[in-house]
Amino acid sequence: LAQAYGSRNCRQRLELATMLNTRKKLVKEKGATPTELDQEVAKAIFDIEVSPSCDIKTELKDVYISGAKDVEVGKAGMAMVVHFPFRVWKVVKKIQGRLIRELEKKFNRKHVVLVANRTILDKNFRRKGLKVRPRSRTLTAVHESILEDLVGPTEIVGKRTRISLDGSKLLKIILDPKDKDKENIESKLPAFAAVYKKLTNKEAQFMFPTV
Repeated sequence: LAQAYGSRNCRQRLELATMLNTRKKLVKEKGATPTELDQEVAKAIFDIEVSPSCDIKTELKDVYISGAKDVEVGKAGMAMVVHFPFRVWKVVKKIQGRLIRELEKKFNRKHVVLVANRTILDKNFRRKGLKVRPRSRTLTAVHESILEDLVGPTEIVGKRTRISLDGSKLLKIILDPKDKDKENIESKLPAFAAVYKKLTNKEAQFMFPTV
């Protein structure tokens, strides 16, 4: 009986430690309640970090997320966009490809996209006590950065804007052709478009250059 109690007590302590460590991997905005998906992704990142075979353990040590959302991608199913605070993005960027691979193993049948949180300052920025609005905080600059984030680790080599007769715009994003056959990137193109539309409300088409 004592042995059974000790075993149960040990298991409870382990579960509590895992829960506390998982919480460290999720930092929501003040007052925001974590969703079930937020918690699942935070736990997945913690599990990846403590895995004996993990080769990005050092980098993941100080990495945490601010949230995660599912985005519908037409007939292609679902994509999952994971948001990271800007202060940890530099580290995430270095391991982006490997982290995406590991998360896609844990969230089967989902394309995973990683993006940094960025704040857009509107033209009333002086009311917030700022004399100059940094270019990186303009709407255009933030949307450009989101594009670069979500296609990573692939790079953008060209952009074109097509304007229809009705005035609507379609942004054509051309990706580096050397990455076409890597990491199932081609199958992710519809996911990139769906996530970009969700985050910016803008239409974009992602493609590789035709030979």
